[in-house]
Amino acid sequence: MEKNKLEKILSLPISIIIAGILLSGAWMYNSRLKISDSPRKISIAPENIQEKSVLEEKVLPSNGVELPVTWGDLGKKLISSGAIDEEKFKALYASRGFTEEYEKLLSGDNNGKIIINEDNAGYILNLLWALGLSNANPILVDSKEMNNPQYGGAVNFASTGGWTVAVGSPMDHYNRHIYFNLTPEQQSLVDKVSRGIYRPCCGNSTHFPDCNHGMAMLGFLELMASQGVSEQDMWKAALAVNSYWFPDTYITIATYMKEKKGVEWSDVNPQEMLGIEYSSSSGFRSISSQVTVPSSSRSSNGCGVDAGQATPVSVPTPKQQSGCGI
Repeated sequence: MEKNKLEKILSLPISIIIAGILLSGAWMYNSRLKISDSPRKISIAPENIQEKSVLEEKVLPSNGVELPVTWGDLGKKLISSGAIDEEKFKALYASRGFTEEYEKLLSGDNNGKIIINEDNAGYILNLLWALGLSNANPILVDSKEMNNPQYGGAVNFASTGGWTVAVGSPMDHYNRHIYFNLTPEQQSLVDKVSRGIYRPCCGNSTHFPDCNHGMAMLGFLELMASQGVSEQDMWKAALAVNSYWFPDTYITIATYMKEKKGVEWSDVNPQEMLGIEYSSSSGFRSISSQVTVPSSSRSSNGCGVDAGQATPVSVPTPKQQSGCGI
């Protein structure tokens, strides 16, 4: 009897040990399966990620792009004219932080060449918007576009009614100030290039700057012309700027050019890429329907002064103004 009890007692830990060994073996087997399965599941992913990263880097260089213009003290002049209300303007960045770079561009004197990158693209957009809106230029009084009576004049556009950080009304500054004088040849160049630069938020060229992107691009073209930038360099710089303002758009276009045309982004014709067949809303829809690009968390700079979210300004929107309302 005592012997049987002893055998039962001894058999219990042995059975536990055996069970433990079996469970341990099963766990090690499963672990080996998981480890060996993992490379097969992600074997293609690193290659795809690398390719996507290379493409994005070509379109949106991490170190930014140096533009062929100096900003100088234009920020101070925009404040002095009232085109920018300094207090209102800085308040836009209260939650995001007003960096040292931003301060220098707004109130500095000896700013060098502008370098645009993914971080400051929205800020530069707003500065150039103020410049394009307030600097006197014949394009702003074109009776067939911005000053067309059919639209009720220039006051009703997103590029005018949406500029809520001026001293007084934005129309108090529209086409009112002179920050630099363009020669007839320089103005002719601005006119020519502006007619060839489109934006995917609408179907209009920069010559019809009815939204913030168009008005900012007009200001940029004026600035480049005033500093003697060649036409070729203007197209090149404009493509770089548009790419940072509409990152997903131009990554898609770059994908299309590589996959469908066999052309690397570094070899594209900037003037062609900025044209109606690629950069207008209708042109881009056609391009994007032909390629598949991984979804991105990037967001294009919006049509409001907060560069990403619509500005709640109650102004009517012209019928032909699509995709770029306030």
